Amino acid sequence: MSELPSYGVGRVSSIFLYPFSFAEFLRAANAELLRKTITEASPKKPLPEAIHTKALELYKQFLVLGGMPKVISSYFSGGDLLSCQRVLDGLISAYEDDFTKYKKRASPLLIRMVFRSVVEQNGQKFVYNKALPDANQIQVKDALELLTMAGLIIPVKHSAANGVPLGAEINPKMRKFIVFDSGIFQRILGLKLSDVLLKNDFESINKGALAELNVGLELIKSASCYQRQNLYYWHREAKSSNAEVDYIIQIGSQILPIEVKAGTKGSMQSLRIFMDLKHTEKGIRISQENFSTYQNIEVYPLYAVANLQE
Repeated sequence: MSELPSYGVGRVSSIFLYPFSFAEFLRAANAELLRKTITEASPKKPLPEAIHTKALELYKQFLVLGGMPKVISSYFSGGDLLSCQRVLDGLISAYEDDFTKYKKRASPLLIRMVFRSVVEQNGQKFVYNKALPDANQIQVKDALELLTMAGLIIPVKHSAANGVPLGAEINPKMRKFIVFDSGIFQRILGLKLSDVLLKNDFESINKGALAELNVGLELIKSASCYQRQNLYYWHREAKSSNAEVDYIIQIGSQILPIEVKAGTKGSMQSLRIFMDLKHTEKGIRISQENFSTYQNIEVYPLYAVANLQE
């Protein structure tokens, strides 16, 4: 679009589209009753354990498949997971072949390497020289901007989170990036499907921060499609006391810190540090657990991120 002579300012409306959300995945699976039951649950009204277990099983399938319509269509029209992996391989190849159209701005090889580096650095502050040691920072930054404008990666910006709006206090030197689809992500990273689907503790996928990635995507998908959504996180570097909150969101005038735990265990030290420093009344923990509460921390299951926007 940047190469068009005019974009029709004032005459064109934008709608931001993304791969399927988990709620849309449930519709495709003819699990509308389960979808509705999840939306009506809350930390004060947890789900029956049998329903919670069923929702987690479907959520794990969703993590592996992602939300690309072609993949979902293939799966629910009789395809198996392996055939869907081949569909994902084809999509990845098509996207990377398409990088040649940006060759006037950046080398297609550089863009491909940066794209793959975003996958490898998922959940971490992005380090430029890890993307391509021989490229300078300006080249890598330009490739990141192209991928962001194309919608293939999404920045997660650091915010001091002292007040709203969260974007008023960002540190442009501290950014994470996530890939736009969990299926694309797991395929590039080469995760073992059996680990994702069969292990309840999610330890094997925690290295790739797959759960954290999908929480960020669900936050975007469940918000308004009529404006570009931003993601933020918080990090504090202090001597022998580093702390990081995976996401911070704004609901009305309230700031909510979100900590993602891939399993059912884990301390919430960083979350509590943030809440003490910022005098936040409530925090959010997202994990494999059923809806519940720990004092002033509310627990939401990984499959119910959209409930935060209700």
